[in-house]
Amino acid sequence: MTDTLDILVGKWKLLILHYLMLREDITNTFNKIERDIEGISAKVLSKELKDLEFHQLIKREEQKTKPITVAYSITDYGKSTKEIIDVLVQ
Repeated sequence: MTDTLDILVGKWKLLILHYLMLREDITNTFNKIERDIEGISAKVLSKELKDLEFHQLIKREEQKTKPITVAYSITDYGKSTKEIIDVLVQ
């Protein structure tokens, strides 16, 4: 349990995971996430996305567009946090 808390600690990680869970079928670009999550800065969002990707809770995919678009999505492992997040959101 301590490991889980270490991974999810912080103001933004749970919000980002919740955001991506609600938008599984939508392309979630960095700019869209930054626009939609009120109050998060680009620097903090970048750090949190890298951390969540490192812990395999989200997936980062470069799409072959010009310019290159990067999309983020929740992984199956990330979905396993759904119950925890739902309780905390309520």
